[in-house]
Amino acid sequence: MALPDPASSWTRGIDLPSRLFSGFGSDDYELYEEDDEFVLTVEMPGFEPEEIEVNWYEGRLNISAEHVDGSAGRERTYHRAFRMPKEIDPEEIGARYRNGVLEVRLPVLEGATRRGHSIEVES
Repeated sequence: MALPDPASSWTRGIDLPSRLFSGFGSDDYELYEEDDEFVLTVEMPGFEPEEIEVNWYEGRLNISAEHVDGSAGRERTYHRAFRMPKEIDPEEIGARYRNGVLEVRLPVLEGATRRGHSIEVES
């Protein structure tokens, strides 16, 4: 038996548009490793390339965006941070935004090993 979506059950008794909570808990990105680099794709429709900021700081990739629609009086913002499991060459990170999707390529430093350690899962 599936549990009800907390956002939809919470809003059932009040008059709020359901799209206000659309995407609640959904994944808007994909991260995978290929050819000695991580590839991160993030769905960000409705933004212009100049509204998107991508930064690398202390081993973390930060993505933020802000879009202001003055005619409709609306503002959209986006912010998300990602940590990579291997050391990245910050000078070679590249980003491209096309058709509402941001793609960031993060080359792994040669000889880099995984950070952290494995934790055994007990039953």
